[in-house]
Amino acid sequence: MDVAHILQEMKISDAAESCCSAFSRIEERLELEEAPEGRAFILGETAELLSLAPLDWLFPEANADLRGQYLGLVNSFTRYAALPLCDTDSGTLPAKSYEDIPAKAQAVSAVLLALSAQIQKALEHHTRPDIRPLVRTLAPSFCIFSVTHLPEQPWSSAASRNRARELLASAVALAGCRSVQELLSGKPGEGQKGLLGPVLDTLQPELTKESWKRNQAVKHVFSWMLVQVERPCLTEYLEKVFPPSLLISDDYRTENKALGVHCLHHIVLNVPAADLRQFNRAQVLYHALFNHLHTSEAVLIQVVLPCLLDLLSVLEKPPVHSGLPRKPNRFDDVLRHILTYMEMEHKLDLRRVYAKNLVLFIERMGIVIIRHLKRLERVIVGYLEVSDAPEEEARLSILDALQKTLQIAWPRMERRMGSLAQSLLRFLVDVSSESLPTHLKEQLMTQASHCLLLLDHCSKGKLQTLLRELDSSCVSEPVLKCIQKVTAASLCQ
Repeated sequence: MDVAHILQEMKISDAAESCCSAFSRIEERLELEEAPEGRAFILGETAELLSLAPLDWLFPEANADLRGQYLGLVNSFTRYAALPLCDTDSGTLPAKSYEDIPAKAQAVSAVLLALSAQIQKALEHHTRPDIRPLVRTLAPSFCIFSVTHLPEQPWSSAASRNRARELLASAVALAGCRSVQELLSGKPGEGQKGLLGPVLDTLQPELTKESWKRNQAVKHVFSWMLVQVERPCLTEYLEKVFPPSLLISDDYRTENKALGVHCLHHIVLNVPAADLRQFNRAQVLYHALFNHLHTSEAVLIQVVLPCLLDLLSVLEKPPVHSGLPRKPNRFDDVLRHILTYMEMEHKLDLRRVYAKNLVLFIERMGIVIIRHLKRLERVIVGYLEVSDAPEEEARLSILDALQKTLQIAWPRMERRMGSLAQSLLRFLVDVSSESLPTHLKEQLMTQASHCLLLLDHCSKGKLQTLLRELDSSCVSEPVLKCIQKVTAASLCQ
């Protein structure tokens, strides 16, 4: 079947002499057609037309507006598979609202893949200088469409996701890149700019305060694109990515807050500190993140605390380099807040998140942790008393936090020997009698024994004396073995 016959089937045979006039008619037909069957037919025939048409017909040299013509055509196809808009403040629609999107996305992907294959042939067999600019013009639309349908969402299916992956791979190949990261970041050494700028320019109208929640996919596309680009390339786009990330993180829905903080954390990690501090960006971000600390949602705290910790390193000098005397700063403010919430928290999922991140704060703060020892001791003792089986993540993390504290603040730990040793011994007794997996029980008791050993070093062997005085008949054999390991190690010093 030739071009003329396909166009005749599509009832636009009068445009066969020119690809541009034919594509204009196809675009017009697609926009005016109301029946789903009619639109599907147009897409199918267009895919066949693109696959069979000669390259000289598809890419005529005399056409000065070739890029604009193809961009309009591609955009008309992607609009066909666009998600329905949400006019409610929630920014979500029922899953049934998207039931016809996967099939539409597959049909559009087939057309775009056919076009991509022909462009690839033109790149391989022609030396025309206008084909490479055509690739750069179409690649942002290819990327945005494919990433929209790439994740597992109500508007995608296994088949549409596979097609989206193929389309994204074809965009990477057309641009002569080895990965999506290179496609978006560019090749600085070769003077080739990435596509993140054009992609963000395309997304920008949908990322405003008034519009970002109307299309449920746009936040996911923005986030996915953002995290593909790392330093040093991301710095160039800071003014374009920082406001939308902050906007998404400021939403009332927890899932949007977490997604926004995820984007902000990527920015903090991949933009130089000087650029973050410029125009007071880091300070604005600090206040936004600190406000999130009042939440009771573990999924949000889990992303906020690591982001805040890395941001504090941008705002404050490391404690070891801050000079003497070491004045309290925002590290202390955040840790004080965390310890306050940890002390009264009873939800196990939140306790796990807090305990895991407490270790990181202790490591980052170093010796200045001595300012918080009183409250830290209460938190450690309290967390050792409550099991969070079956994984015991909270208690394992809190034992790790205690070890770090003993190693860092050892000159101040002798006075706290009594309460900590008592808590650890009680912990050993409790764990030995709990019905936990053998490997987990051994791990808990080994860590507790190590804490006792460190505590003995801090007390210059005084704990050894106290442990020897214990009545061995009052403790179980596993606990007695742990105590004997501590006393034996102490005797060897």
